[in-house]
Amino acid sequence: VPAFHLGCDITTTHNNKKHTRDTPKEKTAHHSDFVSSVVDLSYHTVLVPNPMIASRAITTRSKSFPRRLQFLSSTNTSTNTQFYNNYSTKMKFSQVATCFAATAVSTANAFVPATSFHTSSSVNNAQLYSTTASTYADVDRYVSDHPNNNIPPHIAALVGRGLHTKEDHPIGIVRAKIQDYFNSLDEEYKIFDAEDPIVTCTQCFDDLRIEPDHPGRSPSDTYYIDDKTLLRTHTSAHQSMHLREGYERFLCAGDVYRRDEIDASHYPAFHQLEGVKLFEKDAVKGAEGLSKEEWLASPECKMISDDLKNVLEGLMDHLFGPVEKKWSEDFFPFTEPSMECEILYQGEWLEVLGCGVVHTEVLQMAGQDDRRGWAFGLGLERLAMILFKIPDIRLFWTDDKRFHKQFKAGSITEFKPYSKYPPCFKDIAFWLPEDFVENDFFELARGIAGDLVERMELTDEFTNPKTGKTSKCYRITYRSMDRSLTDDEINALQSDLREQVATLGVEVR
Repeated sequence: VPAFHLGCDITTTHNNKKHTRDTPKEKTAHHSDFVSSVVDLSYHTVLVPNPMIASRAITTRSKSFPRRLQFLSSTNTSTNTQFYNNYSTKMKFSQVATCFAATAVSTANAFVPATSFHTSSSVNNAQLYSTTASTYADVDRYVSDHPNNNIPPHIAALVGRGLHTKEDHPIGIVRAKIQDYFNSLDEEYKIFDAEDPIVTCTQCFDDLRIEPDHPGRSPSDTYYIDDKTLLRTHTSAHQSMHLREGYERFLCAGDVYRRDEIDASHYPAFHQLEGVKLFEKDAVKGAEGLSKEEWLASPECKMISDDLKNVLEGLMDHLFGPVEKKWSEDFFPFTEPSMECEILYQGEWLEVLGCGVVHTEVLQMAGQDDRRGWAFGLGLERLAMILFKIPDIRLFWTDDKRFHKQFKAGSITEFKPYSKYPPCFKDIAFWLPEDFVENDFFELARGIAGDLVERMELTDEFTNPKTGKTSKCYRITYRSMDRSLTDDEINALQSDLREQVATLGVEVR
């Protein structure tokens, strides 16, 4: 999905049209579960049970996954990965997930409303917006029998954790430092950090000029509630709403959700922070009536770009200390011109954010026709992994006290690995159907093994010249962050995966 968070989006071509897609190495974005009748639940410090095991606990048998269904309305998406089509069973999944989540996650003080907080007693220039009356930690809000719903309970159980609002969590510490920086500026910025993660397709895509056929709208990449609403894929989904409400300068932080690959830097739930600033009408009066080419070459456009770079370079120095920066052109549907920023940190150039001058069409749709401004976005996990030297994105969601006791509000400290348990490697190969979607396979593996899956990597691809059929082989790395895994556990998980992957229409080799 085209958001500038992490500054890692690139332009690709899809059906001869330009799109932005996250580069695999930079997309941020991914629970430990138990194996029924094989592994004792007490072994795990986990968030929720996976849906397969929950189904077994309830029905004593596996729950198969139906094939993808067509969307029922003109929602600009073509297919839907509908894993759970029985409402009563799905609600039982939800009840089990909620029960496990409430008991398993205690250290992180989880499953509370994502309410706002300040890192100091004084508010300074950044005024806070809070929806403390709302709670988002309710699995039933996200899991339903709607034919377009593709949210499994183990994903729904992550919503409402509010890691970005926890003062002594690395995500919350980074967010607070960014807020402190904007507090120090001469201008006042509103802070939004408790927005509802459910947004409409209009908010998430249309208001940001994301094309109807953009692959980021596909259910293979996005978690849909129904044909009109979804779990936000970026905090940019709230940008137009706040502009319509009349806010001229604001920050918006929150959890976002994407179906994604599995490795140390990808997780289906992660956190982003968005910033927007509009300029006074008098400052951009010379931009009235200009064509696109004239606007891009105008002194007003340069003034906005220079201000944006100045603010963000100050933010980078605030977070990392004085560092060398470099800027390069980029492409996002909602900004023009668009840029990304890299910093030279500890001898390595790192992409840290994307930004640009807000596209005039975005402003027009938000009722700000005569205004101009800039916007930026960044991934909080990306920054936290760099600053705290955290090697695996799964650690942000752990309940292990050995992780949480290492961090204090307002302090950047290097993470000290408390243990390095051995990995276990398993391969699986299968012949593909024509409509195979790789993210369906990754989602299936997460549902079965949860956070015990550290990485899934394509190691071989072969097309039979006689039949034209294609086979893929994936290497799965199993590893717990908290303990050593037994051979029986891994074999049981791999057996489950081999059994359930057939529901995706593949032929296991």
